[in-house]
Amino acid sequence: MGSAVRSGVLYILVCGSPIARDVGLLVDLAQRDGWEVCVITTPDGRKFVDTAALRAQTGHVVRSYYKNPGDHDVLPPADAMIVAPATVNTVNKWAAGITDTLVLGLLVEGYGFGIPTVVMPYTNKVMAMHPSLHDSIAKLRSWGVQVLHGDDVVRLGGPGQNDRFRSQFPWRRALQALQTHFQAADRVEPGARS
Repeated sequence: MGSAVRSGVLYILVCGSPIARDVGLLVDLAQRDGWEVCVITTPDGRKFVDTAALRAQTGHVVRSYYKNPGDHDVLPPADAMIVAPATVNTVNKWAAGITDTLVLGLLVEGYGFGIPTVVMPYTNKVMAMHPSLHDSIAKLRSWGVQVLHGDDVVRLGGPGQNDRFRSQFPWRRALQALQTHFQAADRVEPGARS
């Protein structure tokens, strides 16, 4: 990926999980890589983040809800998106095309616009066993979404135990996956990106 793409706008989409408390780490890593970062949360994700700190860190408001008709869009358009942490609820609704939150609306539109997207599902190991989650992950992968999920990515705890694994969440892997995507696209279509 060339520096022009890396210096684009990255949407970090955050769902309701204790891991979301540390999303500022991903924001910092992305900014160091040259991204202009905007954070958008689900309504439940908003409960876990410090919106004032994220606004100060990014220079953008943290959005969680659809804007009113006719209102100006306060965020620049995305060049790439990372969904981390992504809950079972969001992954399943996204795969089904449901847009009842701003995060889901952006993801569904993002597919239509061809925006490169990386998702890191995070839940407890009992919920992660549900067949619908596996079907949804397979569907997203078939659409070209880079899904980082499995024991080789991040360890899952039992119900109510995931908070103890917060420090192990691999934020950097999401950015590396995005980088790999752009490098592969550049090899396939050199010079096609403006």
